[in-house]
Amino acid sequence: MSPALPAGDPVPADGALPPSAATGAEQRDFGVYLHVPFCTVRCGYCDFNTYTATELGGGASQAQYADTALREIDLAADALARAGIPDRAVSTVFVGGGTPTVLPVADLAAMLAHVDATWDLAQGAEVTTEANPDSVTPQSLAALADAGFTRVSFGMQSAVPHVLATLDRTHDPKRLPDVVRWARDAGLAVSVDLIYGTPGESLDDWRTSLESAVALEPDHVSAYALVVEPGTKMAAQVRRGLLPMPDDDDAAAKYEVADDVLTRAGLTWYEVSNFARTPERACRHNLAYWRGADWWGIGPGAHSHVGGVRWWNVKHPRAYAQRLEQGMSPGAGREVLDDDARELERVMLGVRLAEGLELAPGTGRVPEHRREAVAGLIAEGLVEMPAAREGRIVLTRRGRLLADSVVRALTD
Repeated sequence: MSPALPAGDPVPADGALPPSAATGAEQRDFGVYLHVPFCTVRCGYCDFNTYTATELGGGASQAQYADTALREIDLAADALARAGIPDRAVSTVFVGGGTPTVLPVADLAAMLAHVDATWDLAQGAEVTTEANPDSVTPQSLAALADAGFTRVSFGMQSAVPHVLATLDRTHDPKRLPDVVRWARDAGLAVSVDLIYGTPGESLDDWRTSLESAVALEPDHVSAYALVVEPGTKMAAQVRRGLLPMPDDDDAAAKYEVADDVLTRAGLTWYEVSNFARTPERACRHNLAYWRGADWWGIGPGAHSHVGGVRWWNVKHPRAYAQRLEQGMSPGAGREVLDDDARELERVMLGVRLAEGLELAPGTGRVPEHRREAVAGLIAEGLVEMPAAREGRIVLTRRGRLLADSVVRALTD
């Protein structure tokens, strides 16, 4: 069961944005997220807004999904124009899920083509799709590249069969070298996603997964600590004592191993959980989130942000389709961030980046009200001293493990 949507103010039926959303828009990048809420199997740890065929029920057609998403793209273009936001080429597109590649390539291509026809893709735009290793073929990857995709992110998670079994992942880890080779043959950049801290995963298991991942020579690796989310199958297994709760000390040790192995392999951290072969191979779409850019999220449960306005769509594909069929916004709620909330988000997200967080943008100094906090963070070994003296927070490795503590110190 996916988590409940946050509370918020109502979204106007036509999706209209407040005038404040247009302020400074020409200085902000614009991206598009396309959510594909379908999977062949629901993984026990997953709390994303995804559905298998048996969970969908009547009125929600996977076959018609792409056409429904096109309607929201049209609504988005109309809402942005009515808000007085100038047309901006789309710098990044990210198709996530779910498992986007359970849809026919023709559907994914149609959604991307409509984004391009509506706003124009910027020259050199980054276009990513997520994929499971067992949901692609050489032909499908080549077709995605022909359609304009530039990058694929494979859900590897682990190279160890018993860990994959605990996560309810269905792919054969021996398939990864093949799918990576097929992607490269198609001209796609490759990222692999890993999860550490699965119940029953030893340190040796995790090292095996890391070494298997770097042997693929990917352009990018994401390594996330497992979180047991309420309402998931895994949470129920933990509650019944069938699985142990992941341990924080174990997760910290595994992060340090990941940092060592990935760094030695030539992958450098640019965000706490993300490593890239070169700066150009960092995920530009996710960087746009962390830097506070604008994006429109298409699909059930998708979240969007434009000029300090955040909103989220209704979750179920059936309700999503019904609203768009009626010419209504699928938005379920929204919030307009005030200056304090925007500063809090800037700190929370920016502190996670290797480029660092400017405490007082453009000044090169530490604001007086944060000097004591910064001195304490330096003393605790959580931030780099030279950068801090210039008014920039850059986390040490210990700081990356305690990033939430750094945020709390900087925001009282």
